[in-house]
Amino acid sequence: MTAARWKVSADTGGTFTDCLALSPDGEVCRSKVLSSSALRARVTATGGDGLELEGLGELASSLLDGWTLRRLGGDDEWVSAASWDRDARRLELARSGSAMLPGDLVELRCPEEAPILAAVVALGVRWEDGLPPLDLRLATTLGTNALLERRGAKTALFLTAGFGDLLRIGDQSRPDLFALEIVRPEPLYEAVVEVPGRLDAGGDELRPLDAEAIRDRIDGLRAAGFESAAVCLLHAHRNGEHEARLADRLRSAGLPHVSVSHELSPLQGYLNRARTTLVDAYLAPVLGRYLERIRSALSAASRILVMTSAGGLTGVETFRAKDGLLSGPAGGVVGAGRAGERSGLSRLLTFDMGGTSTDVARWHGQASLVFEHRVGDALLLAPAVDVETVAAGGGSVCWFDGDRIRVGPESGGASPGPACYGAGGPLTLTDVNLLRGWIDPGSFRVPLVPEASSAALGRLRGEVERATGSAPRQEELLDGFRRIADERMAEAIRRVSVRRGFDPREHVLVAFGGAGGQHACAVAEILGIDEILVPEDAGLLSAVGLGAARIERVAGQQLLAPLLEAEAELPARLEGLAAEALAFLEREGVPRSRATVARRLAFLRYAGQDESVELELEESRESWRASSLRALFEERYRELYGYLPPERQLELVALRVVARERAASPGASPPAPDSLVPQAVGAHRARFGSTWRDIPVFDRETLLPGSRLAGPALVREAHGTTVVGEGWGVRVTGTDGRATTDLHVTRNP
Repeated sequence: MTAARWKVSADTGGTFTDCLALSPDGEVCRSKVLSSSALRARVTATGGDGLELEGLGELASSLLDGWTLRRLGGDDEWVSAASWDRDARRLELARSGSAMLPGDLVELRCPEEAPILAAVVALGVRWEDGLPPLDLRLATTLGTNALLERRGAKTALFLTAGFGDLLRIGDQSRPDLFALEIVRPEPLYEAVVEVPGRLDAGGDELRPLDAEAIRDRIDGLRAAGFESAAVCLLHAHRNGEHEARLADRLRSAGLPHVSVSHELSPLQGYLNRARTTLVDAYLAPVLGRYLERIRSALSAASRILVMTSAGGLTGVETFRAKDGLLSGPAGGVVGAGRAGERSGLSRLLTFDMGGTSTDVARWHGQASLVFEHRVGDALLLAPAVDVETVAAGGGSVCWFDGDRIRVGPESGGASPGPACYGAGGPLTLTDVNLLRGWIDPGSFRVPLVPEASSAALGRLRGEVERATGSAPRQEELLDGFRRIADERMAEAIRRVSVRRGFDPREHVLVAFGGAGGQHACAVAEILGIDEILVPEDAGLLSAVGLGAARIERVAGQQLLAPLLEAEAELPARLEGLAAEALAFLEREGVPRSRATVARRLAFLRYAGQDESVELELEESRESWRASSLRALFEERYRELYGYLPPERQLELVALRVVARERAASPGASPPAPDSLVPQAVGAHRARFGSTWRDIPVFDRETLLPGSRLAGPALVREAHGTTVVGEGWGVRVTGTDGRATTDLHVTRNP
């Protein structure tokens, strides 16, 4: 039997990496580090070749040995750290750091990847001792950032002869109908090779594959620096033999990675299949090197699982780059769903406001999935949680375009970060909330410099004055930036609710992420939502979701057949897909006794239409009959579109089955005691409405189940702040019988 060991979940976002670690004896440890693999601290004293630092928590002695550091906001060179003494809070340097003075902020850069740093900090181990054997669960934005910033591998695309311009031509859609000149982004590939050979629409060979005709092109790829190839041949979803033979030839020529379309996305639609395969090939080497660096920092006995965009886990060996671009947001949705279950809530709108963006989704007992999604300019045929993302995070830049004030889409990121981080960053939403009094600098894990925020706001006021002839009041700018951000986030929530046929007022808003609690009441008021749930560990909820996620597999099959004709084969096809998904789980180490078929989905549409409607099938075979499916389809179609067209034939587009590892119930919150009146730990001056006032501040860790408090108020915790608006109140419930808490924020309690 495998000995109990640490279970670590690390979610790397655009600004921070969140980590939650569960020890073998059940103790929970937490950490939050910059995604640039860095920590920040304040110099309290200097002397000799060392510095005394504050703001690093209880880092183990020697942990900082071999790191580099420099003063923020300057052009100093990086200095190597020689040794760290935790008790003295003193860091000895390899050479003098006399240029640094008490009060300076410094950044300390770790040589390892951010998840490893976060795990070491959470476990409190010494660097030379290394990490013990552990189960590590990862979510990362690395692939997403590499795609958006065009930092993928040098890739060659292999297409059927005659289709070399397929991705340049695309589908002829115009991103801007009224633009006189459309500037399209360059494709991800650096070379395209047209492959002789042809299959017909049924997968039968019309002309044999002729790899020898392109032998010179193939053999020259490695010498030209190519490290990846995407193979997508016409009609390969019907017959993958040509693709498989070409892939073998490419591997024998020394290409380190080859992505093959019939393995990744065996679906009709040559253009989108090619797009998906190209993205996978472009990102696979980047993600592969990243995972290998993490693996090399762990013991051989450790195991790594990676979060997919669909909210499930998969092993490193079976992980594909195309499946992980939304892994972080998916983890947050899973974490929010578990928090809702704990409180007996099933209809949720998840609101994850982090440092770079805000992700929103709908949860109705489980996450809503889409099987085609877009990341930047790339369209992917891959299952993903149905998430809407808006560039309005805590690090989103607040700026003036010469005509109006704007929020985002640019972000200060982890480096330099917001202006208040003291590294010369721009004015951001975090600065706005700090200047409004919605953030208590004393409770923020990164040392803050409010004066830098004020200076950045002053420079922006100067820009507005030079352009308009008058300078707006500071409060007008602060209120304006906040309203812009709140409206943009509310609109994103409408896209996953109203536009899907659901009323947001019938849902509870689950607010999390480092900044979610600061804006939740304002966003809820815009949408007419009366209840907000701020879960335990809200600032780390994506990591919580990673810990709650299970190994999962989605098996699918495209049919494109009239429903009445497909009815007889429907049971056999669903059972075959279930067997395929369960077999995958077994190969991942999940015994059949712990695996279950969680969802059966059918996608139907009226003949002649393009969009299909997703239907959730019950376990009963009776519900799989054509008459039952038609009734279910018509009910859902009317919810979505408000009418039913005249009688038309139904087409069964596709079937999908989701199998996942069984998990224990999260358990309900225990009954809370009679109402308790908590004691505020202080007061803080903040702006609510159009006035400044002194409002009470509460420490979340001191709020016991049964506590109630009224807004306006601030509830601060290690990794975030909840702003309780005027006219809102908080009821505290216990979490699984422990002293930690969930906050239920309700309007006019």
